[in-house]
Amino acid sequence: MSDTTTAAKPAPESPRAPASPALATRRLPRWAPLAIAAGAIAVGCGIGAGAGFTSQIQWGLISLVLFVAGSYAITAQVEGRRQAKDRVATSLVWASFILAVIPLYSLVQTTISKGVKVLDINFLTHSMNNVLTIDPGGGVYHAIIGTLEQVGIATAIAAPLGILTAIYLVEYGKGALAKWVTFFVDVMTGVPSIVAGLFILSVWFVAFNKAPQSGFAGSLALTILMLPVVVRSTEEMLKLVPNELREASLALGIPKWRTIVKVVIPTAVGGITTGVMLAIARISGESAPIALLVFGTNIINTDPFSGPQSSLPYYIYQQYGNGNQPSYDRAWAAALVLIAFVMILNLVARGIARWKAPKYR
Repeated sequence: MSDTTTAAKPAPESPRAPASPALATRRLPRWAPLAIAAGAIAVGCGIGAGAGFTSQIQWGLISLVLFVAGSYAITAQVEGRRQAKDRVATSLVWASFILAVIPLYSLVQTTISKGVKVLDINFLTHSMNNVLTIDPGGGVYHAIIGTLEQVGIATAIAAPLGILTAIYLVEYGKGALAKWVTFFVDVMTGVPSIVAGLFILSVWFVAFNKAPQSGFAGSLALTILMLPVVVRSTEEMLKLVPNELREASLALGIPKWRTIVKVVIPTAVGGITTGVMLAIARISGESAPIALLVFGTNIINTDPFSGPQSSLPYYIYQQYGNGNQPSYDRAWAAALVLIAFVMILNLVARGIARWKAPKYR
């Protein structure tokens, strides 16, 4: 009986399931929104011209409505209603952004085009002393000095008070006192500038029995307007500091005040500085308190504690009220200087925020 060797046969393979066909979805090309926008603008301008609308704003609004409606209709036919709704929401966001940017662009473009007529070195280095309002010439130097001094004094008062108040509310504030402080800060946030000026004017009359006529009085009114902005911004920045940092510092036996000074404030210093800068930009354009308390002047007054003093917002108001073309040109140039001042403050605030932002590795 011979032994036979049988080769092992491989196990039969189980039948594979047929591969499912790839899911194919219809999508609009990337250039579709631009094409829809171009078509909406063309049709909107045609409808506006045919209807006799002379305002370009009306043409733009018609184009905007056509763009949103066209985006929904075309997307619904190609991608479905769900994607169409998403496309409409995106279109509305972009439309809102454009509607917000157009007035800003118009304001800046108009101010630049009309302000550069007389804006030069002489305008920035001379005052209105011995210059007739109907004559060209003169400058804004005295108003720049007044704005810098008044805003500087207000910042020196409001920034420490606002930061300390925010530290109290976040780190120590509990109970009725903290609630009342928060309430009054909220109330002060909505106080009109003219009310702040009237308050300082009444207090000044009670204390000294005369009109203020000084840059310091205007600075006190600006302090009232600046203080709640500093408190609110600093409070929000301190709340963003993780509690783990505070707990780790306290666990090492470090006192709470030292934890605030060495841990909490350095962590939030970028946001605090940004809030202070934005508050400065907020009060730089106020003219009502200056008109009530400082009264304005055409000469250079470097003493904020004695005598009337001008400022950029009041100078603009004063020149525009003269009612002649040279004064209008000076008003537009001063407005351009004020816009540049506020823009520089915002850029500095963004730079400091980025510089002091926590670095993660």
